[in-house]
Amino acid sequence: MQKIHSPSSRVIFISGSLLITLALAGCANTHHVTVGATPDDYRTNHPITIQEREKTADIPVSRNDKKLSLTQRSIVQNAVDGYRRQGSGMVFILLPEGSANQSAAYQISMDIAKVLRQGGVLASNIATQSYQVNNQQISAPVRISYYAMTAGTGPCGRWPDDMLNTAENKHYANFGCASQANLAAQVANPADLLGPRATAPLSGTRNDRVLSGVKKDAPDNGYDNVSPSISKVWTEQRSQIVNYTNQ
Repeated sequence: MQKIHSPSSRVIFISGSLLITLALAGCANTHHVTVGATPDDYRTNHPITIQEREKTADIPVSRNDKKLSLTQRSIVQNAVDGYRRQGSGMVFILLPEGSANQSAAYQISMDIAKVLRQGGVLASNIATQSYQVNNQQISAPVRISYYAMTAGTGPCGRWPDDMLNTAENKHYANFGCASQANLAAQVANPADLLGPRATAPLSGTRNDRVLSGVKKDAPDNGYDNVSPSISKVWTEQRSQIVNYTNQ
């Protein structure tokens, strides 16, 4: 008698293997979906990065200035505050060379260096340099320059494609760049973008004031006098509370 092999068992085995393979493939990497070669999130296109960047402050100087005015001094003091918060290393005083106010800028630089030293900048970290001005009729500013760890984005204003070309319903290349740049400029401490700060120790005096109250007759009587078990609102009858809500 010839033995006949039924193909049904082989079909069932192949079908079962195929179902298991599809099930495993469906469970793998379900959180990453690629929708295109170019990302469509402005936070990805224009990320905020923290790195060492040049910080500058320009001080307008006329050709007849002999010393710092109140406005000029405030610009220098603001630069000193920024250097003490985030800056390090050298502070450069850049003087115009070949401009109409070249002599006045040199005299003003003495006062600038004095204000920097009074603000806590080491004298060894202050250097004076010059930059060339090609027009002798203008009064160029004196610039204070230093490097500091700051938050920022790349340059805005990129228009590689026509912004009206929205066939794929995606953002244009410059979308969100200004918002990211403004957000980075408003951050007082760039380290806050990397993680939370350490918590400050609790104030035992403040906790005692909140929980027990300093005086029973004072408006801020602490937790005891605003507790539901003591407050007059919660001791009234339920019908009276309902009347409040109906008024």
